[in-house]
Amino acid sequence: MGSELTMADVPLGPFAGSLITVYSAKSKAAKLHGSRQCRQLRTSDVMTAEVSLDEAVLRRLCTRCAARGAGGRPGTGLGMFLLAIGETGLLCHLRSYREPDEDECWTDHEARGAAELLRAEQGLGAHEGKDEEDDAPLREAREEAENLRGLIFSHWCGARGSLLEAQALLAHFPWLEEWAKPSMSIKARYLETLRAQAARFVDREELVVAAAAMVLPMPELPCADPAFAVLGGSQVSSALVRLWHRWRSTTGRIWEGPGTRAYLSCEIVRGIRSSQKGRDAARAKAARLIESWEVLARAAAAPLDRAPKRRLTGHIPHASAGMPRHVVTDFLDGLDEWTLGVLVTWAVQPEWGSGVLTLDVPDLVAERLLGPASGLPCSPADETVDPPEHDSRTGSEPGRLRPGVFDDTPVFDRCPVTLDHIRALRTLTPTADPLYLVFSASGGAEVLPLNTLERRLTKGWLGVLIAGASDLPASVIGPEEPEHDYDSEVRATQLPDRGQDVHDPHFGESLGLAEGRHRTLSQTYGTETGQLNLRLLALARGAHDLRSLDAGRPGGLPTEVWHGLLTEDRLNLAPFRKPGSNRRGSGSALPLGPLAAVQLYTTNANPLIEGKGHSPLCRHAQHSAAVVRGDDLLAVADLLARTDSDWCSKCGGYALRRLTDTQLSYYRAAHRLHDLKEQLDNRTGGPDADPSGVIACLDELATWQPVDDAAWCSSDSWQWQETVRELTRMAARSHAVTRPS
Repeated sequence: MGSELTMADVPLGPFAGSLITVYSAKSKAAKLHGSRQCRQLRTSDVMTAEVSLDEAVLRRLCTRCAARGAGGRPGTGLGMFLLAIGETGLLCHLRSYREPDEDECWTDHEARGAAELLRAEQGLGAHEGKDEEDDAPLREAREEAENLRGLIFSHWCGARGSLLEAQALLAHFPWLEEWAKPSMSIKARYLETLRAQAARFVDREELVVAAAAMVLPMPELPCADPAFAVLGGSQVSSALVRLWHRWRSTTGRIWEGPGTRAYLSCEIVRGIRSSQKGRDAARAKAARLIESWEVLARAAAAPLDRAPKRRLTGHIPHASAGMPRHVVTDFLDGLDEWTLGVLVTWAVQPEWGSGVLTLDVPDLVAERLLGPASGLPCSPADETVDPPEHDSRTGSEPGRLRPGVFDDTPVFDRCPVTLDHIRALRTLTPTADPLYLVFSASGGAEVLPLNTLERRLTKGWLGVLIAGASDLPASVIGPEEPEHDYDSEVRATQLPDRGQDVHDPHFGESLGLAEGRHRTLSQTYGTETGQLNLRLLALARGAHDLRSLDAGRPGGLPTEVWHGLLTEDRLNLAPFRKPGSNRRGSGSALPLGPLAAVQLYTTNANPLIEGKGHSPLCRHAQHSAAVVRGDDLLAVADLLARTDSDWCSKCGGYALRRLTDTQLSYYRAAHRLHDLKEQLDNRTGGPDADPSGVIACLDELATWQPVDDAAWCSSDSWQWQETVRELTRMAARSHAVTRPS
């Protein structure tokens, strides 16, 4: 099993027989495609079929779809499995770093020769005084040797990262471990070959000297030496201190050697003209000073005879649990030259894939590795270290991903979701759904973001996933329509307080769910996120309290969705206020009914707390345009009862949760009834209303019922009907007076 591995060779385990939708041309031998948009599907007459996933289907799958893991719906267990093993996933890792690359190939003899050349020249420094033409062949050979050294170290880091990633993927699908074992063994052997080749380029003595330099105390600096007078009396001390720190840090550049470090003497006279008297003397004195520091470092290293005496355990950290694969970088890529040299030189039977290494090192090297400036977390091998927190990248729990967790199986067959499942979802899916509909015996059906779900799982929550946002059927979400059917100029007149006639069928449209859908879609129309935002909006509307949606966290709801959930337009509550002594603009004392519990969100509802209340969508709010946990929640009934609120004059102080169809219908009916009452009371300042038209309208309002009858409680219903009857009697009396005899 080698580089010829294909998708058809991978054991499907529990996913064998899963139903997938495929597309093809009308031919028995035609390739199958997991996506209708596949560029290799070059026909307008496309056949669609639902087939059981097996080896034969995988062999017919086109190379492009196989590479992308197409065939399984994103976010499902099958989708994650196919994507993880696809040509850019596990198969890619099992086929790579098994042997020298064809395009970047070198022999062991070439590696040995390059290492010997560089080791021989390491302490020589620059080749001053030599003819450039005579030195050209040597310079070219040195550059080639340096390139090969970088190539070997790069391949070693890449091979280690590939092995680690392969192990992490296998941990999610444990039935693949035995099948992949031969390839993993080959990768491990090649990784050890690369390590041995890389070790040839490392001078052990220089590693110990560098370690000694890092622990040396700063010697007495010759600040009063006349040779440094050219620097300026006040600058000598700081210049020498900088030179010391620069020299000490440069010792960790194990490729450069002491010959290169000698040229740090140029730093001390930087900025001084070459013709200035005393410049050369200062540089020569600095060179001798650096040479004395080199002697000190080598003297400190000499008594240790550079023999390994200490055993340490090094811990190469993994990416945090749940970090997406496409953003994970290998830890070795960030290590300095000195630490890389230590790893390739003194690692004892390393398990590079596990991230736990045993190192046998000299005392000075151990002292530096255990110090606070170490790039590699280490501890003495005989010291008991608490095991790291469980990480989904290294776990081996069987059945971590299988059908029945994220798939479209019947709900009664669903497996309880675990913390490992959520971590696997974040790791294997580039864009996990921010919201999920879940069910538990303790909380029933709820809409929760992944962050909240993770927190609950750590506390023992037991439940199943019903659907993510992308699972919602398109037939329910509806097609993308950037505009409503009516003219946009008419829409502008429908906003509250724009003088719109309350009897207009579109009165209050801006407060409703339909307008929310339009707002969300219009801001993302024509983009890939348009349909996803509509699904997120539909799912988020099922949340009882929008503060539970964890806004402001990475991967939270987009701003466009929040504009679909909330509106900053104000409710006109005149019909529900009590009649006042001033007849003009007086209320009708109608019941709030379905509007009583409509939610309002504000940054501050308490007038005793400093700061005005803002809408969560207001640009003056102290957080992003979203509802967050610290916001306050009120109901319309609270708003009607309060007179002490301190609201922002720009946004009105709160955002209103958009009205459902029942709430919007009642809002319109209440305003119509209030308007009829004002007409009958002749409070509008206009001519008397036509009593017959008023009676017909009142007859229509008398039959108003909410979509959900249970929401129309008896007291509200009785008060509504009593108001209609009273106005009907007033209209009848008015009709009797005005009727001709």
